[in-house]
Amino acid sequence: MKRGPIIAIVLIVGLAAFLLWSTLGAQRVECHACVQFSGQHNCAAASASTEAEATKSAVSTACGVMARGMDESIACDNTKPASLECKTRS
Repeated sequence: MKRGPIIAIVLIVGLAAFLLWSTLGAQRVECHACVQFSGQHNCAAASASTEAEATKSAVSTACGVMARGMDESIACDNTKPASLECKTRS
């Protein structure tokens, strides 16, 4: 095998490893949120670099299956979670 393809493969694997490391490394807080909306109840988990971002993402994910249309989606996203548990990763 020639040197060029081997170098290309090593560079691609290195880039993929760096992207994975940088993406997962930035997600330091994980939150589990349960939301009640329109008589329905759903829970979801999400991780992000801050507690506020992780909470917002978990609530939005939980609302995704309950809200119908943009108006309900926005209303559900603005709903305070019925329960919220966040933990910081080491």
